[in-house]
Amino acid sequence: MEIKTGHSFTQEITVQYKDTAAVYGSGKLEVFATPAMVGLMENTAIKCLEGMLDDDSDTVGIEINTKHVKATAVGKKVACKATITEVDGRRIRFSIEAWDETAPIGSAIHDRFIINPEKFMSKLS
Repeated sequence: MEIKTGHSFTQEITVQYKDTAAVYGSGKLEVFATPAMVGLMENTAIKCLEGMLDDDSDTVGIEINTKHVKATAVGKKVACKATITEVDGRRIRFSIEAWDETAPIGSAIHDRFIINPEKFMSKLS
């Protein structure tokens, strides 16, 4: 397993009604919800790690510090880029940026922790 700082991954979605604050319950407006943006950011970080982890490993999110600075309407495209900025043992830190068709909409610092899924889940029972 070799996780390299500087590695990045970018993906794009089109905002749908299911992604809105009105649906998430985080507001009443039909705009891209902050929880949906956070989910996109975490998913982008996960995809950034594809092919870098051992077969018996996965990651869980342990911290995210997010700013959501601009509303995005349903039907607009949102892109998200996660870049690995630090690896400290089993903790991986990402810098994440999101933008729509006109401007930046959000940013985050996100930490994920490498786990063994079987051991992790056995602790929950």
